[in-house]
Amino acid sequence: MEMLLAGPRGRRLLLEFALASERQRDPEYREESLTAGVFLASYHLDPGKGTSVQLFGDVGAETQEISPAEIASRMGAVPLVEVTPELLRDCVAESVSGARYWQEPDGTDILAGMPELAASLRRVAAHLAASPHTAWWSAPVEERLQWQVEWDGAPPRTVLEDPLSRLRHVQDEVLAEELTARRERPTDPAASWSGSWWSRPPWELPSSTRALPDGAPAGLWFVEDTLGWEHATTRRVGIPAGLRIFEIDTAEAWASLCRRFPIEVTAQKRHDWYRTTGRDGSWVIPDWAKVAEHYDAVHLCTLTYPSAASTAIPVDNETASVIAGWGPDETYWFTPRVRYVDEPIRWALHDDGEDNTWVREES
Repeated sequence: MEMLLAGPRGRRLLLEFALASERQRDPEYREESLTAGVFLASYHLDPGKGTSVQLFGDVGAETQEISPAEIASRMGAVPLVEVTPELLRDCVAESVSGARYWQEPDGTDILAGMPELAASLRRVAAHLAASPHTAWWSAPVEERLQWQVEWDGAPPRTVLEDPLSRLRHVQDEVLAEELTARRERPTDPAASWSGSWWSRPPWELPSSTRALPDGAPAGLWFVEDTLGWEHATTRRVGIPAGLRIFEIDTAEAWASLCRRFPIEVTAQKRHDWYRTTGRDGSWVIPDWAKVAEHYDAVHLCTLTYPSAASTAIPVDNETASVIAGWGPDETYWFTPRVRYVDEPIRWALHDDGEDNTWVREES
């Protein structure tokens, strides 16, 4: 599980598990707790401190400082609770929802990346690695039970009879946007400019995830840049045998995809990805139209997401890429051979006053 320490999404996941462990054992908020310390330290580290991020109630907290070393000490003293599928799900979901590619990392991400916290986070990583509930994180796509999520109010997605045609159209759009961005956008990566920050395949194509142990598809829970959706329909996707599926099982696998099928996006991604990663340089993403000429699908392994998402992944000595807009365990399908099977299932986000949980709606 050393991979969990390699990226901001993994470090955030580990920190969230430590916080959840403390809350389970002692739900009362105490000034000397890890929860209180992380809240205060994250506020002072956040780029939006005093503007988009405000403190209310505790006047003294504005000037009260807490060091990363103190946070590490408090984390090391937290007894880690038993790993359960539900707790893992919630921690992964918190980490995924914290990803933001259009602005700087928030204070909690910055805190989790401090070197003082590395040893304490490694203890949590070892705890998770010892659990059988994380074994599937490194598994390839589960072809027998795949589920697509369709959000109420979001653009529809469906199996296309000619997906390659759509991919080539998007390829043309990306190339045109790059030319326009080179003419019109500043080359200063710190300039106030934003655009399309994602690197996933086109939204219209079918995508799917496996079901979690609670029966809900992972795609319901693990969503970057959620728009506050509270209702969704899921459809089971039938996968024929013999499809060619590219497994993004490491950051290097993503890099190799970019080397084999590159499309340059420097001018259009420069500003967003600089804010996310701090890197200034050339950027590429996979040319999905060319990928689809060789593969029927691309699957992002769950473990790859926390280790590599939100990072600048080297492609060669001068070029890098970012995994952005994906969810853990998500597969995009480039073939018309997949089919929707069984009846759709409706889901609603239920708030019980303490937690939000996706529950099936009665038909």
